[in-house]
Amino acid sequence: MSDTKTVQIPLGSQHIALLEPVAFTFQTQNERIIAVDADVGFVHRGVERACASTFTFDQVATVVARVCGLCAITHSTSYVLAVEELLGVSMTPRIAYLRMLMVELDRIHSHMLCLAHTAENAGFEALFMQIMHEREIVMRLQESITGNRVQFDYVTIGGVNRDIDAMVAAHVDSELSRLREKIEHLYGLFDTNITLSRRYQGIGVLSLEDAMKLNALGPIARASGLAIDVRSQTSTFPYHEVGYAIQTHTAGDIDARNRVRLAEIFNSIEMSQNIVRNIPEGEIIQKVRGKPNGQAIVRIEAPRGEIFYLVRGSGNKILDRVRIKTPTFSTIPAMIRTFEGSMYADAPAILASFDPCMSCTAK
Repeated sequence: MSDTKTVQIPLGSQHIALLEPVAFTFQTQNERIIAVDADVGFVHRGVERACASTFTFDQVATVVARVCGLCAITHSTSYVLAVEELLGVSMTPRIAYLRMLMVELDRIHSHMLCLAHTAENAGFEALFMQIMHEREIVMRLQESITGNRVQFDYVTIGGVNRDIDAMVAAHVDSELSRLREKIEHLYGLFDTNITLSRRYQGIGVLSLEDAMKLNALGPIARASGLAIDVRSQTSTFPYHEVGYAIQTHTAGDIDARNRVRLAEIFNSIEMSQNIVRNIPEGEIIQKVRGKPNGQAIVRIEAPRGEIFYLVRGSGNKILDRVRIKTPTFSTIPAMIRTFEGSMYADAPAILASFDPCMSCTAK
C-alpha cells in the first residue's frame, strides 16, 4: 500500500476566485479537501469608530452606506431605523414602501451578480456577461429613483430624499416586467443546462443540521431547508402587504443555492411591482427633533442574510457606539464545513455559491 500524500493549498486573498480579505488553507488528499483553516483578515477601515467619534449622528447614514457598495441601501436603512427608534419617529406608509422598494431592488441586483459569478466559475463567460448586462435594468431603475447608481444616499433620518411620481412608478413597473422575462429565461438555463444544474447537484452540500448548528444565514440557510428570514420575523416593513413569501430548498448544494436566489429574484420583482402599483399617498420626510438617547437594535434581511445594527447614544450629537454585524462573517463556519470532503476543483464554485462579501466585515 502506497503512502497517501497530503498537499497544502492556499485559496485567497490574492486568488482569481477570491479577491476578498479572507484566506483559506486546504489540506488535500488525492485532490479531496480533508481539512480547512480560515483567516478572516480583519482589515478594519475604522467605520464604526468614525461613526462614534468623527461624524454627527445625522451624518452617519451616509458613512455606513460606504460599508458595502452592493448593500448600501440596506446599511443606511438599518442605521436610520435604529436612530428613529431612539428619537421616537415612526415611518409613514409611503416612506416604508419607498424604503422597502429600494431594499428589494438591492436584493435583485445582488443575487444577479452572484449568479453571474456562478456562471463564470462554470466556464460560461458569455452567460456571465449576459447576466451583468440584464442587471443593468435594476441599476438604472435605482438611478431613476434615487439619482445614483451605487452610493444612493437615499434614506435619511425621518424619511427619504426623493419621491417618485406616477411616471417613474410606471417605468419601474414596466422595466421589472421586462426583467421578469429575462429571469425566466435564466431560470430555464439553470434548470436544464447540464453544466449549471446537474454539474452542481450534490456539490458543496450543507445539511440542515449543519446549517442550524453553524448559524447559517440568508440564501445559504434557506437552500438547506432552514426557513429563516428576517422579513418573516419582524414587522419593520409591511412585507405581508406586498406578497412576500419565503423561498427554501432542501438539497443544500450549489444548485439549491442558485435556485433559492432565482426564486427570491422572482418574489422581489413581484413585491417591487406591488409597491409601485399600490404606494400610499403621503409625505416623504418628517420633522425630527432631539438627539439619540438610549440603545436600539435593528435587524434587516440583506441579500446575504441578516444585517444587525446596534446604535447607542446619550443625548449628544456624537453617538457613543455603532456596532455593525454583516452576514458573511457569520457564514464562514458553514463555508468551512461545506469545503470539507469536497474536491479541490469544486472550491471556486462552492465559494461563489456563498456569495461572500468580506469587505462588509472589514468595516
